[in-house]
Amino acid sequence: MNIIADTIKKGRKFDQVIEGARAIFMRDGFEGANVDDIAKAAGVSKATLYSYFPDKRVLFAEVARQECERQAESTINVVDMANDPREALTHIARAMVEFVTSDFGINVFRICVAESARFPELGCQFYDSGPRLVRERVSEFLRCAAEQGHFVIDDMELAAEQLMELTKTYIFPRILCGIQTKFSDAEKARIVDGAVEMFMARYGTGSTARA
Repeated sequence: MNIIADTIKKGRKFDQVIEGARAIFMRDGFEGANVDDIAKAAGVSKATLYSYFPDKRVLFAEVARQECERQAESTINVVDMANDPREALTHIARAMVEFVTSDFGINVFRICVAESARFPELGCQFYDSGPRLVRERVSEFLRCAAEQGHFVIDDMELAAEQLMELTKTYIFPRILCGIQTKFSDAEKARIVDGAVEMFMARYGTGSTARA
């Protein structure tokens, strides 16, 4: 049972509330976000907002869930299964890097980590709708590609996790420590290309292991 989802009520202005909340959370963070500001940004009354979401953390959890699911789906949707596996992996890795380095990706991670001790369900939902969902989608792609003879993989979930972690190389520790939050196209390309090369060297078969 999803305790957070069970407390949400849908209505005609539900999407307005989500968009308004997204803007305020990303601007002010979870603690700094004011319900009055969220209602104003959404163009609804506080009464309407509370009729959908009983408290701010439930609203934030839904904003994070929707965005993470959208990003997870787009990670795989950009891949044409008929493409060369290296090209497909490059699309996936690029989508992951773009999310990790995006303002939303950085902020939602920081907020979830900061609040997960007080509200464990926030951390659980972020993981379920973000990293776990991406892992599942990537595992599906890898399984299909392996069946076509492009990869030799014994543990699909582990391989998917490894690809996800490779796309965080260099950039994620710098973001986490507040050293750097903006990355050039060249820096992103370096991470993407390195991740694909290492993954293909480990799991690629025959001519696919090296272009």
